[in-house]
Amino acid sequence: MSRSLRRQARRLAAAVAKHNDMPRALWNNQVIAEASESEIENVEGNAYFPLSAVKREFLRPSQTHTHCPWKGEASYYDVVVDGKVNKDAAWYYPSPLPAAENIRGYVAFWHGVEVEHPDG
Repeated sequence: MSRSLRRQARRLAAAVAKHNDMPRALWNNQVIAEASESEIENVEGNAYFPLSAVKREFLRPSQTHTHCPWKGEASYYDVVVDGKVNKDAAWYYPSPLPAAENIRGYVAFWHGVEVEHPDG
């Protein structure tokens, strides 16, 4: 194997290893969100992904809203993959209360969306 080809193989292996070390949200065999551990906000056992790390083509706005006394009003998305709909499987706080300002612009998942962390 040539030196150039070995270098390319090492770079590819490093990129794959880095990709596999990132927390991600999956549903219906599709990665919905993926971000480095340092970008994730963990609140009350939920991993909040920055909106920039979410594949928005799999999100459809929902009419559902709920209220949390310290985070504020949550809005929801349906997760849609290959024509299958997981209703209200993602939520976010568009205008969080001051105590939850750290999750403004973040999305969390539930209802069968699996969040994998590299540390298990």
